[in-house]
Amino acid sequence: MSNQFHAPAVSVVVPCYNGGRFIDQLLASLARQTFRDFEIIIVDDGSTDPQTAAKLAALAADIRVIRQENGGLSSARNTGFRAARADLVLPLDCDDSLEPQFLEETVAAMRTAPADVGFVFTDERLTGARSGLANNRFNAFDQLFVNHLTYCMLLRKSAWRAVGGYDENMRDGYEDWEFNIALAKAGYRGIGIRKPLSIYWVSSEGMLMSRSSALHARLWGYIRRKHRDLYRLPGLLRQWWKWRATPHDVSLAYALALLAIAIVLPGAWFSALVRFVRARRLANAAAAAAR
Repeated sequence: MSNQFHAPAVSVVVPCYNGGRFIDQLLASLARQTFRDFEIIIVDDGSTDPQTAAKLAALAADIRVIRQENGGLSSARNTGFRAARADLVLPLDCDDSLEPQFLEETVAAMRTAPADVGFVFTDERLTGARSGLANNRFNAFDQLFVNHLTYCMLLRKSAWRAVGGYDENMRDGYEDWEFNIALAKAGYRGIGIRKPLSIYWVSSEGMLMSRSSALHARLWGYIRRKHRDLYRLPGLLRQWWKWRATPHDVSLAYALALLAIAIVLPGAWFSALVRFVRARRLANAAAAAAR
């Protein structure tokens, strides 16, 4: 791990809100990294439970802990990015972890990549309420309708700065989805490593199912308004044409139908439909894993 007198190659930014019970596992996965030139920044986002306070107070001196009033995940990530001493930054939620080769392989890919590559990502291994593998991919047209990218990707700090960081108005989820759209809109692309090198904890009580899905219509509507030029027909057609030869899941017909449904259906109905579909997928995945 980098020392305080040496500017590290990578800054690992860990937002933490009452997540003290996960810290040992996260730090153990960082201790096993084969690439060692990194710093760890933990942003305590106004935690209130004594266990987290005690855990953060007992950390080694070379782990930087920044405390702030609760501002949400986007705010905590932005605080960590601003404090990062490295040109490459990895956001890592405190309940997730990494395989030992994650930093070695993503840093190597980034160092040989052209300047328009703003991020490097890997596939994920899912654990918790869902098991299996998640195959992440970058297709800027698909990204307008479904988030096929993980939040856990090695980023150029300059790319984060160019898009204005994570949107701190998005406290109910989808902040990483909007951030990924903003990266593509700014002209950045990503490189994918087809190995499950990050480990993502899936909870049926997590933000996606407990809040974001129930508010899908409002949150996706906010994204569409913020990037309205991409969602208008001329912008959609340009993006579809540009990315049509890249592996994708969203056809132009499906995209237009989904937009029509979002416009016609009342927001509560549209959100309920999305939540139902996601809950069924989660239940089916859990049942398959139990067999």
